[in-house]
Amino acid sequence: MKRPTRTSLFSDLRRRDLRTLLHPQKALDRILAAAVRSTRADSGSFILINPNTGLLDIEASLGLSERAKKVKLRPGEGITGWVATTGQPLRTGDVHAERRYVSINAKVRSEMAVPVEMRGQVVGLLNVDSVKIDAFGAMDEARLVDLASEAAQWLELAWEIDQLRLKGRQLTSLVDIAQMILSETNLDEILEQVTVQTSRLMKARLCAVFLLNDDGSELILRACQGGTKLYRQKPNLSVEDSLLGNVVMRRKPLAVVDVTEEKGYGQTDLARQERLVSMLAAPLIFTEKTLGVLVVYTQQRHRFSNDEIKLLTTLGDLSAVAIEKGRLLARVVDMEEKLRASERLSALGLLAAEIAHEIRNPLTVMQMLFHALMESLQLDATSQKDALLISEKMRQMNRILDQVLSFARSSEPIKEAVRAEQLIDDVFLLTRHKLLRQGIDVRSSVPEDLPPFRADRAQIEQVLLNLILNGAEAMPKGGTLRLSAALETVEGVPYLALSVRDTGQGMSQDQIDNLFAPFLTYKESGTGIGLAIVKKIMENHQSNVEIESKVGQGTRFKLLFPVSDPQAPEGV
Repeated sequence: MKRPTRTSLFSDLRRRDLRTLLHPQKALDRILAAAVRSTRADSGSFILINPNTGLLDIEASLGLSERAKKVKLRPGEGITGWVATTGQPLRTGDVHAERRYVSINAKVRSEMAVPVEMRGQVVGLLNVDSVKIDAFGAMDEARLVDLASEAAQWLELAWEIDQLRLKGRQLTSLVDIAQMILSETNLDEILEQVTVQTSRLMKARLCAVFLLNDDGSELILRACQGGTKLYRQKPNLSVEDSLLGNVVMRRKPLAVVDVTEEKGYGQTDLARQERLVSMLAAPLIFTEKTLGVLVVYTQQRHRFSNDEIKLLTTLGDLSAVAIEKGRLLARVVDMEEKLRASERLSALGLLAAEIAHEIRNPLTVMQMLFHALMESLQLDATSQKDALLISEKMRQMNRILDQVLSFARSSEPIKEAVRAEQLIDDVFLLTRHKLLRQGIDVRSSVPEDLPPFRADRAQIEQVLLNLILNGAEAMPKGGTLRLSAALETVEGVPYLALSVRDTGQGMSQDQIDNLFAPFLTYKESGTGIGLAIVKKIMENHQSNVEIESKVGQGTRFKLLFPVSDPQAPEGV
């Protein structure tokens, strides 16, 4: 029998469908079919060495049972394992007499396997079987060796082309994500697009983005592609006690072959329900700041390659830029809104000042004429009572005008060394009668060794008066008002803290958020400008005011003044 040449054997394949051989899986199927046909075998398999697991995986088969297709041998195990280890062909006329044979099909009597090498390294092998004894001869072995040699060339070409296709898809996706970064402005839309693009590029069963909460203690699921409602409703992940938290703390990618077998993975039941097996996670880092984690899962067991890890890391870097851009735009929009509100308030303040001036002039005349008229008239008791009421209301109008003008002027503080103990005592003397009449118990706590702080004494007295009177109004049926001073350190900077705490009805978060808005009041009476003046005076002092309040539990105002040398000249 004349031995067919390699060209005549493969020329038929190329004429029938050349393009088939440029797709790895189709190439494997065609090559195996040619091997079985040319050797007149009953069954066969094309086996590749899995670089991740080191096992022999059957990638293509003909005539094998479903059970046989799932068998995975180790190098050195069975006839195929021996060929993979030694790189030498092996032909067995009777497998029952071969000690290296591992039985998969009891009907098989003859087996032949040859290595498939690329660049001097065994990457797989061609294996054929027959139910006949001595079914394969030297000619068949030579034919199979030739076929394996040319198969290696086709497979290498097909794999290279497949890698080019993959890199093309990756480049397209990376370009899409880059375009999204430049065009998208809404953070939620950015996160959604990140998961969609990453899932498609990584061929993932599920892709998700987790972002850190404000204090960095938990990861919150913000976007998900491929997960069910059950996954989307999963609880936040603790940074200290989760695998993804480990990614945040180490700031490095993490790959897990099977999360259901990983000791540190805390949601194995959910993973099984969602059909999640292998996991790859990359940190989202922007200018040394960790924002969260980008994670993908596969449905089958998979060992991620270095290229896949680099790809997800690149996607994570791009995503971090997109996320920070979205957050920055949100802050810009918020700042623009605040700026517009500030401009409106500034215009309103100027208008209020003009109106106040226009009202004050005729009001002053009215007061002078009223007092002159009172001195010239003899009034009965009822009329005198009415006249006193009119006089009091005019004085009240004058006080309101003073507040409006004071707010509009924004006078710069004239700072001096102020002692907290003396300041609180003086303010208490001014308010003690009102507080005692209202049944309010005043308690003061000021250490004697507190250092002085620099401030405009008159303006800070005004601030404390406003806060004390507000506290009194919050306790119409009496209560306890606590005045205190203490040294506090905030982020390493020493401050002198003056506190005013009441036991009134407290405030909601919405009320706290809008508390310093000018002309806004939650009281039945008042101008709504007192706390706006407090805020402005503290800002002019480069100092802070903090609020702690809960409905039904009272309110605490804390004034924080930087502690410095009280004798230092202004600006030092």
